Amino acid sequence: MAESPEQFRGQSRLPRFAEPLRYDLLLRPDLAACTFSGSAAVAVAVSAPTRFLVLNAAALSVDGSSIRFQDVAPTEVTQFEEDEILVIGFGQELPIGEGVVTMNFTGTLNDQMKGFYRSKYEYKGESRNMAVTQFEAADARRCFPCWDEPAFKAKFKLTLEVPTELVALSNMPVVKETVHGPLKTVYYEESPVMSTYLVAIVVGLFDYIESSTLEGTKVRVYTQVGKTSQGKFALDVGVKSLDLYKDYFATPYPLPKLDMIAIPDFAAGAMENYGLVTYRESALLYDEQLSSASNKQQVAITVAHELAHQWFGNLVTMEWWTHLWLNEGFASWVSYLAVESIFPEWNNWTQFLDETTSGLRLDALAESHPIEVEVNHASEIDAIFDSISYDKGASVIRMLQSYLGADRFQKALASYIKKYAYSNAKTEDLWAVLEEETGEPVKDLMTTWTKQQGYPVIFAKLNGQYLELEQAQFLSDGSSGPGTWIVPMTSCCGSYDVNKKFLLKGKADKIHIKDFAASQTADRGTGQNSWIKLNIDQTGFYRVKYDDELAAGLENAVKAKKLLSMDMIGIVEDSYALSVACKQTLTSLLRLLNAYRHESDYTVLSHVTSVCLGVNKISTDATPDLSRDIKQLLIKLLLLAAKRVGWDPKDGESHLDAAYLAVMRSVSTSSRPGYDSLLKIYRETSEAQEKSRILGSLSSCPDKDIVVEALNFMLTDEVRNQDAFYVLGGISLEGREVAWAWLQENWDHVVKTWPSSSLISDFVNSTVSPFTSEEKAAEVSEFFCTRVKPSFERALKQSLERVRISARWIESIKSEPNLAQTVHQLLLEEV
Repeated sequence: MAESPEQFRGQSRLPRFAEPLRYDLLLRPDLAACTFSGSAAVAVAVSAPTRFLVLNAAALSVDGSSIRFQDVAPTEVTQFEEDEILVIGFGQELPIGEGVVTMNFTGTLNDQMKGFYRSKYEYKGESRNMAVTQFEAADARRCFPCWDEPAFKAKFKLTLEVPTELVALSNMPVVKETVHGPLKTVYYEESPVMSTYLVAIVVGLFDYIESSTLEGTKVRVYTQVGKTSQGKFALDVGVKSLDLYKDYFATPYPLPKLDMIAIPDFAAGAMENYGLVTYRESALLYDEQLSSASNKQQVAITVAHELAHQWFGNLVTMEWWTHLWLNEGFASWVSYLAVESIFPEWNNWTQFLDETTSGLRLDALAESHPIEVEVNHASEIDAIFDSISYDKGASVIRMLQSYLGADRFQKALASYIKKYAYSNAKTEDLWAVLEEETGEPVKDLMTTWTKQQGYPVIFAKLNGQYLELEQAQFLSDGSSGPGTWIVPMTSCCGSYDVNKKFLLKGKADKIHIKDFAASQTADRGTGQNSWIKLNIDQTGFYRVKYDDELAAGLENAVKAKKLLSMDMIGIVEDSYALSVACKQTLTSLLRLLNAYRHESDYTVLSHVTSVCLGVNKISTDATPDLSRDIKQLLIKLLLLAAKRVGWDPKDGESHLDAAYLAVMRSVSTSSRPGYDSLLKIYRETSEAQEKSRILGSLSSCPDKDIVVEALNFMLTDEVRNQDAFYVLGGISLEGREVAWAWLQENWDHVVKTWPSSSLISDFVNSTVSPFTSEEKAAEVSEFFCTRVKPSFERALKQSLERVRISARWIESIKSEPNLAQTVHQLLLEEV
């Protein structure tokens, strides 16, 4: 039995000798003074001999004299700020069984967009504060003392004391309100058991619109006063998503109501708080007149993602942050399933490849991490909310669903939700249920994808009537890692009519062509019509490197439009990645890109455009004398699609055409008059989506002075801290040196203003990654050697790795003998 509070320091998790059962919380936010006070009465189950209660508290003043356990005062109260724990010691052992601990505390409504914080909004021309919570991952402890880990599920009964005229929302419906002069006390229903990170409170002035699900659950969208019309689209998607998930998970929505609310200052895109989902405005609001096609899709995907969490995350919660991907990967994957069902005309699964591409690019770095990553301290959690947990997580789930089959997969998921409802689960628990329900070796298969970082490249070679396959870990620096995977493979030959599914279990294997070829192409020698495609529809999370003969066949199939759009995307993305890793030449990549010049599908063209931008950037540094010609070639390649779409809307045009237009427009840059006019629009509009689009354009100018001006503008009160990454994401190639100089000069201010992991990581990524020389990597390393912190250490290492990968690619491009000749030949070809 621990005898000193010191013994609880430096632990990654709280001790389990006492666990919360029920929180009774009273909170009084003061929106003028930006403070709050509160009291907590927590029913606790003591299960082992101890004289201590150990819970989390951070940035709170806990009144030690107010603490009682079953009316007994403690003999010592110690708060360890560094460990974010509160240790309450008593003179003798606590009785085994249930008791209640009570205490009072005060805190600040901070401006850091975490814990219990303030957000600014305008009402009738004057600036006001609202109070908002953001507790994921480990910030409920900044609002009230609590056992702030996902596995400590408990019931919550909240009471708020707020100004009478304000709307006060929480996870559960209001039971009653009592008014005392200028203040009212709002009492909420008790919640089912839930984790602390899902508790939510919002206090401010809002309007709402409402609807109901088929089961009669009331769904509302809350907005700033006067903006409810912009909530209609999200409301419609929300209601349809809840109905769809009820059937898909074979479990009703667990709460009596669901509110979704737009918050002006919000660090993430959205947060799935149980029954009260919070969003940044651009992720929830949609204006028919002003919002773009891509905004509409983003709102639909975000709403569907957050509502999926009501089951996958809230009802069944990960046991610890190591299993974060269970929450995020599944919500990302199933959000596409929902939106595909609601808007089948959007070709949503094809656009899912944006997520897969993002995951593949990050996971090809030596500085990536496994999907399941050990978390030893609360400060490490934020760094794993990245493309691995979300995009790779979602992609390996899509791969598993494709392998098991949609129906078997759905039935097994429904069993998993039923089995672990109102409790916690680990990754292994999901695999066990899937294995039990399907009879497939799910655990062995999926462990290779979640417990080791990276993924394979499959080398495919034709040898007589056999296709020979070999796997090796793919890394963008051209090296080969030690990993081996059990790979769900799919293949077809000359047609999609016949395809083969199999597991590549070892380092190498071979298959006979007749096993997966349509009858007319089973005999080789069918010339230009013959092609073999592995990883059909890109359901697998891996790359493919074809031998020259197979690559030529696919290039012809691209030209002849024989392939499905997902496969068209897979081929160009794999080819680009292989070129970056110096596994194939830039010359061959340009030839392949040229085969896409008659392509008209938006989703394919968006990936082609992205690859073209990457080629344009690297050629500027690698082949300055040839870069102008390469740029002309890339423009020629995209010209046909741009002409077909045009700038003006046409009858019968799909919203995907409009989305392609946005992609094309993003390739252009602005000048001084352009910058000034964009700034004018930014200041005049109140629409968050319009503002974010403009911020993304401001720093894209080749004029270095304007880039610096845009970065300085980002530091003013005119730009919300949450929106800084839009400016950072747009920095032009010409502006990278001044942006890096600017970051060094303003680093202390940046660290103070953007302490959260994701936002500070954006600064590092955006300014460091565009460089392409070993010298610059060394300079950056030197600057950060005394400044690095755990919150952005991984982002810094990844950015430096990208710089070195680019430097290596440049050396490879310089030694290509036929590059100039190929570029000039392709320029001369008829469009």
